[in-house]
Amino acid sequence: MFMKSFTVQTYALMRIVAGFLFLWHGTQKLLAFPVPPPDIPPFVMYVAGPIELIGGALVMLGLFTRWAAFLCSGLMAAAYWMAHGFNALFPIENGGELAALYCFVFLYISAQGSGAWSVDDATKNANI
Repeated sequence: MFMKSFTVQTYALMRIVAGFLFLWHGTQKLLAFPVPPPDIPPFVMYVAGPIELIGGALVMLGLFTRWAAFLCSGLMAAAYWMAHGFNALFPIENGGELAALYCFVFLYISAQGSGAWSVDDATKNANI
């Protein structure tokens, strides 16, 4: 009960932080910043990188949030099965916890929408 009055703000923070953290995976793959990318196939870098960078930024800003989050969720589902899922049964064994968590966080965001502190919400309230 003590956090119930902060539901809207907490969701907005989750959306913003998830998008912010995700976009850095894209900068890593596309710009080798802040650290060089791991040794992965080029097609993964050039498909996943833009989705992570642009999708993460859109989710963070709350712009086209549902579509961007849905695309990011699908990317993470594919990444889980391509890189982790067939190596071992449990994510703790196969190193896929982050991909699985991102997948379901973005799926939730795609269902919930942008919420407060978002471009989508600001334009809706401005009657644009």
